[in-house]
Amino acid sequence: MKKLIYFLIIAAVGLIVYNTFFLDISNLTEGDSLVALIGIFASASAIVLLLILNTAKVIEKKTKN
Repeated sequence: MKKLIYFLIIAAVGLIVYNTFFLDISNLTEGDSLVALIGIFASASAIVLLLILNTAKVIEKKTKN
């Protein structure tokens, strides 16, 4: 499970990097730039949720012992 979480975090970071290439700073709310911005926010949210899951698993493991 731990390796899967780390793989998904790396994939989300890769998606953030990929989507930054489609950003047009002058027009963030038009066309491909808006889709890229939504993708960046979605990937960042996924990273936060995966980190919370990882922390919950560590706490669960410590409380069982």
